[in-house]
Amino acid sequence: MDDRRLAYLDAMGIQAWERKSPLIPLFQRGRVADVVHVTTDANPPLQNEIEVDVAGPNSLLLKRGREDLDALRSIVANCTACALHQGRTQTVFGVGDHNAQWMIIGEAPGVEEDRQGEPFVGRAGQLLNAMLLAMDLPREAVYIANVVKCRPPGNRDPAPEEAAACESYLKRQIALVKPKVILVVGRIAAHNLLKTDAPLSTLRGKRWSYADTGIPVIVTYHPAYLLRSPKEKRKAWEDLQFARKVFAAVPARPATCMDGGSFASLRSPHLGILPGALVSRESEARGSGCREQPPTALALPCAAETR
Repeated sequence: MDDRRLAYLDAMGIQAWERKSPLIPLFQRGRVADVVHVTTDANPPLQNEIEVDVAGPNSLLLKRGREDLDALRSIVANCTACALHQGRTQTVFGVGDHNAQWMIIGEAPGVEEDRQGEPFVGRAGQLLNAMLLAMDLPREAVYIANVVKCRPPGNRDPAPEEAAACESYLKRQIALVKPKVILVVGRIAAHNLLKTDAPLSTLRGKRWSYADTGIPVIVTYHPAYLLRSPKEKRKAWEDLQFARKVFAAVPARPATCMDGGSFASLRSPHLGILPGALVSRESEARGSGCREQPPTALALPCAAETR
């Protein structure tokens, strides 16, 4: 390892490892991937490491751990793997609990996300927060990310090559967070995660698995679409109910930081502050448990919005 690379690792607070055996990288430029070690009995493999190439000649050897999300964020911030970097204000990496049991994945940053550097902070983000709170999930209790980390010009759909350039970043985020369930919002995100071009209507209401991880994936509408088509909120509510049932059926992780709760917990204090709550006020007033009634509308503007 040359002095320049060692200095870069030291500046990021990452310990460098010395190797006595060859290393065969399986990465593409600008993407993150696991590595294959060629070892002998006298030289056991270093466990849980990844090789990262940041669209340039230098690569970083990172140790797994909580700190990796922050290290990966720094790598993404300097990524030039596709043309989207040319028009961004900043990258939009992800936000939330690093050990969340729920992971929410959208398609791409919008105007506000590009300005603030955080996913789902515009009007669609307000609706997403309301949807999460209706499941008794504060925004801070989940981890939120996008398929691509830079805003496409004009809020257009990300191109396949742009999503491919960010794919391994998202894979690494999922591997580090280790969510119990992934909730995918929107057609573009669903197509990229599930490697399909099936219509959203076909993907909704089913339990899918992410790659070979076994992590359940549930698909629903993007909040921006729900703002444009408020009548579809009834179907989105059905998707959230289904996601909760899937969550309840998944065995608990060895270490958890959040109680998944149940449908009965939907009568939470959060609902009292939700504009046009997703659960009927009638059932709340009766105090007899939560009636799984879908909303007719949330008290949020329904004007057209892309993201």
